[in-house]
Order: sequence, then C-alpha cells, then structure tokens
Amino acid sequence: MRQWHATVEQPSRFVAVAEGLVVNLIWSSTFVFVKMGLDYMGPLTMAGLRYFLAFLLLLPLMVGRRNLIRPLPSWLWVRLLLIGLSAYTLGNGALYWGLKYLPATTGSFLLNFVPLFILFVGILWLREIPTQWQIVGTAISLVGGWLFFSPGFSAGEPLGIGIVAIGLVGFVIFGILGREVARARQVDTLSLTAIPLAFGGGLLLLIAFPIEGLPQVSMTGWSIVLWLAVVNTALAYMVYNHSLRMLTALEMNVLLNLSPLGTAVLAWLLLGERLSSIQIVGILTVIGGVIPVQWGARPEAAGEGEKKPI
Repeated sequence: MRQWHATVEQPSRFVAVAEGLVVNLIWSSTFVFVKMGLDYMGPLTMAGLRYFLAFLLLLPLMVGRRNLIRPLPSWLWVRLLLIGLSAYTLGNGALYWGLKYLPATTGSFLLNFVPLFILFVGILWLREIPTQWQIVGTAISLVGGWLFFSPGFSAGEPLGIGIVAIGLVGFVIFGILGREVARARQVDTLSLTAIPLAFGGGLLLLIAFPIEGLPQVSMTGWSIVLWLAVVNTALAYMVYNHSLRMLTALEMNVLLNLSPLGTAVLAWLLLGERLSSIQIVGILTVIGGVIPVQWGARPEAAGEGEKKPI
C-alpha cells in the first residue's frame, strides 16, 4: 500500500498535554448535555444532528484553506469512512441510545472499559498473550466495575448497559484506525476531523428520521445540539486529533480515563445525580486498573489502546 503524507505541524509536548486536558474537560460534560437533550428529541436524531452540524461548521474552513483540498487515495477515503461509521454511527449512536436508560456518570464510566475490550479481542483473535501488568490491571478494573455496580441496577439499566456495550465495538475500531491515520500523518487534522463527521453523522440522520420522525425541537433543544456540535464536537475533535500527533495512546488515555470523575461532578450539579461512596471508589479502582493495562501494551500495539472520543 502506498504511503500518503500530508504536510502538518507537530505540537510540543506541553501543548499536547494541555490540549488533552481541555478535551477531557469538554467531553466530561457531553454525557450531561446528552441527558438534558433527550428531553427534547430522540437519541439518534440528536447524535446525527450534532455530528453533521459539526461537519457543516468545519466545511468553510476546508474550503478556505485550499491547500487542504487535494485528491486523496481511494484507500484513505475508505479509512475515513470506516472511522466515521465506527466512531459516530455505531459508537456514539449506541451510546446516545443507551443513555436513555442510564445515568450520565454510568455512561461515562462504561467507556473506561474500552482498553480491556481491546485486550480481550487481542487474546481471542490475534493470539496476543497479555503481560503480567495487563493481567493485574484487568483484575483491578473488574473489581472496580463490581464495586461500582454493587448497589444494584435501576429499572432499564441492564438494557442500557447492553446497548452501550455494542457501541464499545465501534469505539475500539475507531481507536485503532484513528490513531493509525493520525500517527502516520496520512491526512491533515482538519480533514481527519471533518470527513468522518460527514460520513458518520449523515448516516445517523438517514437512520434516525425514519425511526424517530422529523424532530420538532424547542429553542432549548436546539441550543443543546448547537453547543454539542460547536464545542463538544468541532472544537474538541480538532484539539483531540491535533494532540495525537505528539501524545502516545497511553498518555492520552491516562488523561481521558479521568472523564467519569468530571461527569460525576457535573451530573451532580446539573442533573441532581448522586453517587454512593462505593461507586466513587469503583471509578477510582477502574482508573487505577486501566493504566497498567495500557502501560503493558507492546509497542506495535500502542495505538490500539486509544480511548474513544465522544
């Protein structure tokens, strides 16, 4: 396969870490805003509008920077299509749907299991034997999951967890493809952000309208969607993809694994959701377990530990 390299600037490590912290703060709020938006429209409609509007916001930037408008190889178009379908149509589509039945913090918490999912896939399909650190980290994370859910489930929560689990498959695929494209600098940051948004968001809308109907959204509902599109999507994904040119998968994941804590604080302030002490301990335990899972990854698989964006 021919190599394709775009001319891009690589950020300094300090800037990249700062970008990762900003993205973590923004994405911590996503689950809270989605829960608020579900009062005004269906989950698939909200997700589709968010991502396709974000693409439309980025489109003038692509047109304005004519040096970015260049023919791409067909194989690269296929990768960008797969990134969009895995991250937005499957991953976030299932996540939004699952949040109809789950508290915001629970949805954020479940995404911390993506690195463990990748580890198990490697054992089953790639015959990759985990290191001792990965085994220890997996055991710690499973204990944390048990602690978090030990108070029991509310009505509908098992269904929501099952739906989000389907979305984790999409996030795993996105983590592998997105990191590969970003690390090899096969396309500029703007195109890597905008083109998958068009594919994934557009398909979500085509699926949502026949199922949920045309939305009749209030001004509050549109405000939530626009905020998610502008800040939590267009801005956050640009910053995220830019930081990946310097940060490793482990470094980015250590930052993003803190998202459930931010979500818990915001959900308590804005939604009145409360966590028990044992659930907070469970979140911290899972974070502590995921780090050695990523740390123990082999160098050639480092990009596969990528945490998903939302």
